[in-house]
Amino acid sequence: MSQTVAVLDVGKTNLKLALFAQGRLLWETSAPNRIVPGLPYPHEDVDSAWTFLLDALRDAARAHDIDALVPTAHGAAGALIGTSDLAAPVMDYEWPDVDAIEPDYAAIRPPFVESLSPKVPGGLNLGRQLAYQKWRCPDLFATAKYFVPYPQYWAWRLTGVAVSEVTSLAAHTDLWMPRQGRVSSLVEALGVGHLLPPLRRAFDRLGPIRPDIAAVTGLAPETPVVCGIHDSNASLLPYLVSRPAPFTVVSTGTWVILMCVGLSLDQLDPRDDTLANVDALGRPTACGRFMGGREYAAIAGSSGNPDLAAIARIIASGTIALPCFSGQGGPYAATKGAIRGDVEPRDRSALATLYCALVTDLMLTRMGAINGDLIVEGSFAGNLAFCQTLGALRPQQPVFAARDTAGTARGAAMLADWPPAYPIAMPTAVAAALIPGLDAYRETWQAAINLIAR
Repeated sequence: MSQTVAVLDVGKTNLKLALFAQGRLLWETSAPNRIVPGLPYPHEDVDSAWTFLLDALRDAARAHDIDALVPTAHGAAGALIGTSDLAAPVMDYEWPDVDAIEPDYAAIRPPFVESLSPKVPGGLNLGRQLAYQKWRCPDLFATAKYFVPYPQYWAWRLTGVAVSEVTSLAAHTDLWMPRQGRVSSLVEALGVGHLLPPLRRAFDRLGPIRPDIAAVTGLAPETPVVCGIHDSNASLLPYLVSRPAPFTVVSTGTWVILMCVGLSLDQLDPRDDTLANVDALGRPTACGRFMGGREYAAIAGSSGNPDLAAIARIIASGTIALPCFSGQGGPYAATKGAIRGDVEPRDRSALATLYCALVTDLMLTRMGAINGDLIVEGSFAGNLAFCQTLGALRPQQPVFAARDTAGTARGAAMLADWPPAYPIAMPTAVAAALIPGLDAYRETWQAAINLIAR
């Protein structure tokens, strides 16, 4: 008999609870994920998120018998926890003032060759957050018993069991050495080794839910909680078990994450915001990233997805968008985005689509990811023009669209019974498109960005 798995998906923008049975979405609900301003720094609204989770579990349990819980969450977040509560708020990684600890942090930060973690703004390097909390919030820090990655914080809230897990611990944190499979020199230099609880695998079961949660939600007291996983790595799971390397998953949402399975780590360059993440089985994966969802929204405004006719109009007009519109992520995070030329409101989404496809193409080329399928997952998978433009830019690589807005949660649900015994839904092949003038447009765009200092 198939089991029903509830996935708590804590994204940077939204919270979701989704139920799956053999990969099929049964039920879901969502709410905004809010940031609380103020002291000691802007932080994740974990109280509201917890209320959402309990309410959602109560509603879900009325409709379905839930057999297991799995948390997944965005990267660059971790929790200092005490015996029964947070020791310090969970920092918002977009808070720029965490950079106040430079250059002290720079003096102990591991070199890229060790951590394969590029220096990125604000709190996107989780090690920088931890250093700030130790140096600038010593009273709070002193009460901490453990420091846990964000998915495992939710697992701890559900079970009382504190663990670490490698997909989050190795996600551009500066705290991990992907090639060696162990913590980096930063852990000793910062003196935080005692705060890291034991490592468990993403698919390990930590124990049943706490009795008080069973009472509040109506879940069976023996309902197990799985360790959990970094959200981009959750998106990768269905393809790890269903296709041979090399291939690249283009995971899209607030961030565009390029996960190049089977690619050498040798061409990673911190200036490009390319790095090594680690998959659920502990294997390093060459990755690149830029804040594509945020940049798309900044360029497109409220216009919807474009068609190829709109793409053709932008190309014919010669209007180009130059990075960067988010101030975070990608090879040109330090430069201010600009639009050269005129664009009608109806075509702003076409300009945004071209921009995101060009940045994706640029990063794949710089990483050396020139072979294998490209699987677009997440919000951009529903933008057919993005998939078609990416395919036209990279004709040697077949493009597939995973038309599944629950891709992260669906992947996380697989952890409850790993490896999955049920068939994995295949993404849809995107027909090749001929886009006149695209190659010349790319040359113009690349010539313009070559003048931008990195």
